[in-house]
Amino acid sequence: MWLYLAALLMGMYFLRRWYRERQIVENLTEKYAFITGCDSGFGNLLARQLDARGLRVLAACFTQQGVEELSKATSERLQTTLLDVTSSKSVAAAVAWVKERVGDRGLWGLVNNAGVALPMAPNEWLTKDDFRKVLDVNLLWMIDVTLQLLPLVRPTQGRVVNMASVAGRLVMSGGGYCPSKYGVEAFSDGLRRELHPFGVRVCIVEPGNFTTPITQRMQENFQEVWARLPLQTREAYGQPYFEAYCKLNKTLTSKGGTEFSLVTRCMEHALIAQYPRTRYSAGWDAKLFFIPASYLPTSLMDPMLIYLQPKPAQAHAVF
Repeated sequence: MWLYLAALLMGMYFLRRWYRERQIVENLTEKYAFITGCDSGFGNLLARQLDARGLRVLAACFTQQGVEELSKATSERLQTTLLDVTSSKSVAAAVAWVKERVGDRGLWGLVNNAGVALPMAPNEWLTKDDFRKVLDVNLLWMIDVTLQLLPLVRPTQGRVVNMASVAGRLVMSGGGYCPSKYGVEAFSDGLRRELHPFGVRVCIVEPGNFTTPITQRMQENFQEVWARLPLQTREAYGQPYFEAYCKLNKTLTSKGGTEFSLVTRCMEHALIAQYPRTRYSAGWDAKLFFIPASYLPTSLMDPMLIYLQPKPAQAHAVF
């Protein structure tokens, strides 16, 4: 009897969730959404999706070429601007541009999508500046953009959608990328609770392994980092380690997903759903491996992940 009752309750729960998640906010054609990182990848596809839905998209691109190509592929509703998130002057100009465009109507959605991954390598191979390059873009400047635009989002009881990653749950590589995504998770959690009384929703998108422009320079990046290492460090790891490390990352990159819509549909839902989720995982690897693995004890995950990594030339047996 109790088993049937539990099954009934679970069924009612998922039915209610299914119904709520299909409720869409009204007057989409009157709402503004500002998206960073629209030159290519997820940001570019999301801008085109939202434009097709009738939203008033404000798209920020890093290059003039990105601006021109996106403008050609979308309607006249979509407006573009240049934005270098590492430049305070550029951020201030973009914020002023958004304020001018939205006027008294406010900003319904802010999508922090812009990001970088490189330099990436084992932590010992990198410098503080290598970490800073990634943390600045993925975390600190994302925070800056968010804080400057919140006064426009709050009156609309709108949405802030932050691009995190499964790398913000489970560390699979060295460098600033994983710390930056852990930081995005933490910042978003705090912001969500602070803005809840104002009716603003803060959503986190956690994609799995996707082959994006961010990942396409990895092999060149590894070569550059390895070449500058002190001789002592290179001897400690060894040439076979370096080659195996490059091969492993090339294999993982080649197996990355290419269906970007899996991610952009999550971002779109976070913006237009009446009852958006707090977190969205995109990709089967995220749902079936990375997210579940992030809850497992360290005593289980460490041996597994260490076993998958190459062995340094001067390694000592630990386990």
